[in-house]
Amino acid sequence: MIFVTVGTQGPFDRLIMTMDELALSMPNIPIVAQIGASKYKVKNMNNFQFASSLEMEVFFNEAQLIVSHAGMGTIISAFERKKPIIIFPKLAKFGEHRNDHQLATAKRLESLNYLQAAYDLSSLKAKVTAALAGELDQPHNVGRYASTELITSLQTYLTV
Repeated sequence: MIFVTVGTQGPFDRLIMTMDELALSMPNIPIVAQIGASKYKVKNMNNFQFASSLEMEVFFNEAQLIVSHAGMGTIISAFERKKPIIIFPKLAKFGEHRNDHQLATAKRLESLNYLQAAYDLSSLKAKVTAALAGELDQPHNVGRYASTELITSLQTYLTV
């Protein structure tokens, strides 16, 4: 299952429309989308506007691939579960967000090889197809809690 999420801060119709179109060409792959306040009428994939954190956790756990806006909560949730994620940043020039912090997030995390990012509709489609074929790098992993080394280092620094 592909899980698509746009977060809670406004609609992201470019992502939802693209994934809905992709769903039509992949009838054997279930796609579930959290569409937020989207005005677009979804035709080809299961969708809902918003869900509780417990419900979202179920979707994250069941997903074989996550496609998302570049929100840090979503990215960290994917990392914690070692789930492959393709992020598609919301852009200010399309009125999708106040500024381009999501673009900066996407570029930085992609440069570290932590995730895959797509910046236009054709690359998003290509990366989703490649991910499903197992052709993209393995996902980045982080623990739910800070490492012992980090905690010790912070304690040393803070007690000085």
